[in-house]
Amino acid sequence: MSKLTVYQYPPCSTCRNAIKWLKAQGHELNLIHIVDAPPTAEQLRELVEHSDVELKKFFNTSGEVYKSLSLKDKLPTMSAEEQLELLSQNGKLIKRPIVTDGDKVTVGFKADMYEQAWKA
Repeated sequence: MSKLTVYQYPPCSTCRNAIKWLKAQGHELNLIHIVDAPPTAEQLRELVEHSDVELKKFFNTSGEVYKSLSLKDKLPTMSAEEQLELLSQNGKLIKRPIVTDGDKVTVGFKADMYEQAWKA
């Protein structure tokens, strides 16, 4: 089975559900605490490039930090570099979990998406 890197936040139920699903498929997981060790701007750039989603979908729009910084209004005027730098500075801004095998990347957890991407 493949080894996957999972950027996750342990208290997050969505992350726990995703990890449980991946383990049930027999994947070996390298778990990275997204708040204690958020990906760098360069790592985030690579994750975005390997995903099927645009950069703005990497933001945790339901999080307190996103709301407190008024990012809904600010993101449209920020460059991609500024957005990547902002994400790399605060793991709570990043939508989670992010799962990658080095080639493919998924953001968030939906069972049907995982069936397509990570089914054993």
